[in-house]
Amino acid sequence: MTKKVCVIVGVGPGNGAAFASRFSKEGYHLALLARSKTFTNELADKLGNAYSYECDVGHSDSVEKTFKQIQQDLGAIDVIVYNAGLGLWGNIEEIKPKDFEASWRVNALGLLLVSQCVIPKMKQNGRGKLIIIGATASKRGAVKTAAFAPAKAAQRSLAESMAKYLGPMGIHVALVIIDGIVDLPKAREYMPNKPDSFFVKSDDVADTVFWLTQQAPSTWSFEVEIRPFGEAW
Repeated sequence: MTKKVCVIVGVGPGNGAAFASRFSKEGYHLALLARSKTFTNELADKLGNAYSYECDVGHSDSVEKTFKQIQQDLGAIDVIVYNAGLGLWGNIEEIKPKDFEASWRVNALGLLLVSQCVIPKMKQNGRGKLIIIGATASKRGAVKTAAFAPAKAAQRSLAESMAKYLGPMGIHVALVIIDGIVDLPKAREYMPNKPDSFFVKSDDVADTVFWLTQQAPSTWSFEVEIRPFGEAW
C-alpha cells in the first residue's frame, strides 16, 4: 500500500492539532511544522505516525531546509494544509511597519515559499492537495486589522492564482475561510458570556478540510466559508 503523506504547516493546540488527528486517523503519515517543537514533539509522540519540525515559514532558508528533510524522512507529499497565521492587531496609526511585514511574511509569503517547495513533485506526479486556512479578513478590513487583513487578502489572491494555474495539472488548491472565533481556552476567558454556539469547533474544521481533499476533480471547490450557526453575518 502506498504511503500517504500530509504536511500541516502551523500546528498548535487548536485547528492544527485537530488537522493532525483527523489525517492520522485516515492513515496519513504526518509532518507537523511550527516555530517551536515544544507542542509538536508531544503531539507527534501521541499520534505515532508523525514527525515534528521547527520551521519559520516567513524565511526561505528555513522553509527549504525543512522541506528537504521532510522529503528525506517521508517521501512525496500528497497534502499540504497551510494553517500558519499571525494576527497583529491595530488601526492604521497604531501598527508598526514591522508588524505589517511580519503578518505578510507568515500569512502570504510563507504560502508562496511552501508551495514552491512541493509543486514540482506534485506536477511530476499529476496530483496533490493544497488546502489554505484563511479568514474573513481576506475579504474585508476592520478598524483593528490594518496589518492582518492585507496579509490575508494577499494570501487569498495567491491561493486563487495557484488554483487556476495548478488545477489543470491535477493539483487541487482550496481556501477555507473561517468566519468565527475558534473554541480555545483563551477565547473562552476573553468572552466568558458567549454561548457554545458562538464558537468554531476545531474538530469540525478538520472534517471540512479532510472533505476537501476527497473531492472529485469534476466538483472541486476553491473557496469554502465556514461559520458557526450562531454567528451573525
